[in-house]
Amino acid sequence: MKKLHVIPGVCGLETTIVAEADEDGDITLTVESTCGAVRKMIDEIEMPLDAYEAVFVKPGEGPIYEAAVKLSHGACPVPCAVLKCIEAEAGLALSKDVSMKFI
Repeated sequence: MKKLHVIPGVCGLETTIVAEADEDGDITLTVESTCGAVRKMIDEIEMPLDAYEAVFVKPGEGPIYEAAVKLSHGACPVPCAVLKCIEAEAGLALSKDVSMKFI
């Protein structure tokens, strides 16, 4: 199980993502968010997910970004965070923090 917490910025609507692989390697997401749009996005995703089909797609494609049309803000970092959590749980990438900072 991998768990990732997202602090998105000025909106302040934090999200915690949990990705858990089953015995076949398929991923189920559990998400807690103070953002209603993120909750709707997650509800649109058919689970369990095939990690390869979710992660190895062009930016903006695949089941996560297809569901992200429920979001009202194109710069929301949550869809990307969901993908990072999936790939770490599936063993397709190491668990490494990601950061964006204005300088």
